[in-house]
Amino acid sequence: QVQLVESGGGLVQAGGSLRLSCATSGSIKTIDVMGWYRQAPGKQRELVAYNTISDRIDYADSAKGRFTISRGRDTVFLQMDSLKPEDTAVYYCNAKRVQTTSSYRYIELWGQGTLGTVSS
Repeated sequence: QVQLVESGGGLVQAGGSLRLSCATSGSIKTIDVMGWYRQAPGKQRELVAYNTISDRIDYADSAKGRFTISRGRDTVFLQMDSLKPEDTAVYYCNAKRVQTTSSYRYIELWGQGTLGTVSS
């Protein structure tokens, strides 16, 4: 079974850093887009950043200049610097247009989420 596994969340003071990691398990052929979303308490899930297989990268305005996304063939990382209390959220890894070795169909995957808490 193919899935995404995240790690790296935790508690940090404002101005500090966290590095999130996401790895795939299972037999993956290709992943077109890997990215990170977040959901703060009482808010909708929002896109933070994504990185395509052709290395196109984009960030939410709130992340520009502070967060850096990078990826390998089937891994993705999010380096978060200069963190603010409003960055507190559950962060989800996402993979779009995933092709596995067992099917020609494309699927989308979500990780289980990792909590990042920024104290003031």
